[in-house]
Amino acid sequence: MDVTTADDVTDPEPEEHTMPITTTTRLRTSDAEREQVAEILRAATAEGRLDLNEGEERLAAAYAAKFADELSVLTRDLPGGGRQALARTPQALAEKRRALSRHASFLLIAAGVLTGLWVLSGATFFWPVFPIAFLVIGFVKHMRYGRWRPGYTFGHGHRH
Repeated sequence: MDVTTADDVTDPEPEEHTMPITTTTRLRTSDAEREQVAEILRAATAEGRLDLNEGEERLAAAYAAKFADELSVLTRDLPGGGRQALARTPQALAEKRRALSRHASFLLIAAGVLTGLWVLSGATFFWPVFPIAFLVIGFVKHMRYGRWRPGYTFGHGHRH
């Protein structure tokens, strides 16, 4: 019977395919992130912020990027990181209209149900005014800001 003791075990040599540990680790980018930056660049080119040649160069760099920091450089000089141009594309505006339509439909159905409950309850005071008012406030905020954002801002507009 062959018994191996702790003294007989030697440390294996370090493997050569291990990556060295660095203090600045670069994160790899995904296809979805590349495509999102490409959409931003296409929107900025269509808006006229980038000429056709520069737009093509940046698109090629976006699809060739391997790391996230390579993508951020491509949209750094665009207003809002290019997200404003992306929000004004016909697809984004159509999606906003559909979302507002769904929100308005929900508001009208909820107001109808609440009014029906008020009629059935026989109350003299029109109590559905309070929940309907909150629903209308939510709809107005949706129209104003374009999307619903969770979180309370303490009235200062800053997210904490």
